[in-house]
Amino acid sequence: MPKAYWIAHVTVTDPEPYKLYAEGATQAFREHGARVLARGGRIEALEGESHPRNVVIEFDSMEAALACYNSDAYQAAKRHREGAGIANIMILEGAPD
Repeated sequence: MPKAYWIAHVTVTDPEPYKLYAEGATQAFREHGARVLARGGRIEALEGESHPRNVVIEFDSMEAALACYNSDAYQAAKRHREGAGIANIMILEGAPD
């Protein structure tokens, strides 16, 4: 079963509530066995629109990533992000092994 990657491109507009989102989301990721591969590091925007904060999180499967996104823990955290930033989030299924 291929792994899945949660990819987020974010511009934070209100740091205080966004911090609460980040704390809650991190807990949800832990509960679903996620592994952070990249978070907030240096970027080189080459084409298209970019955001200053970018995150890549690995899950064992697409189902695990979607279960995390739809979990009560993540949805509670997400409410803190609403109005505190602009986010583009997707889950990408990895290539088969």
